Amino acid sequence: MIRIDLPTDDRTVRGLKCGDYVEIFGVLMTGRDAAHSYLFKQHRPEFVDRLKGTFIYHCGPVVKRAGDGWKVLSAGPTTSTREEPFQAKVIADYGIKGVIGKGGMGQKTLDALKEFGAVYLSAVGGAGALAAASVKKVRNVYLLDEMGVPDAFWELEVEAFPAIVTMDAHGESLHKKVQADSERVFKELIEQK
Repeated sequence: MIRIDLPTDDRTVRGLKCGDYVEIFGVLMTGRDAAHSYLFKQHRPEFVDRLKGTFIYHCGPVVKRAGDGWKVLSAGPTTSTREEPFQAKVIADYGIKGVIGKGGMGQKTLDALKEFGAVYLSAVGGAGALAAASVKKVRNVYLLDEMGVPDAFWELEVEAFPAIVTMDAHGESLHKKVQADSERVFKELIEQK
């Protein structure tokens, strides 16, 4: 298990390889469709400094009010491919060092990971309560009124958040490998008929 402290740097990220299991400590930011569209359109949010060197998590957390703050009840990943049109530019423009989600992303994002020194990490789908257990504090929430709870930017302090590197800064992608292997096996099965 590799410990990643956020914010992180280029050297740390480029040291990661596909298949590495990591535990993330520090502050990350959630962002789904509306958030990525917002960043893509070159909005420079008040919290732009908090994006550099951190990870963006494709997640719409389930939260409840807790006194003056918030408690995260569930924080499972959402499907990342929806962010493919935006992700490369968001990585380039905001200095994001990692993307967390499920299902992987496409070639455009893989190219950006390599060029800008970032990684894609897969979180466990269907285990939102497990992910929420790693959230120690909601530091802040941005654009809540404009975007609503699932699409707002949630700034989360996490400890031992588990993930696996499935796309790295060297141009490797476990998702591409699985796709290629699946296509090969499918072709072999068809040819046997």
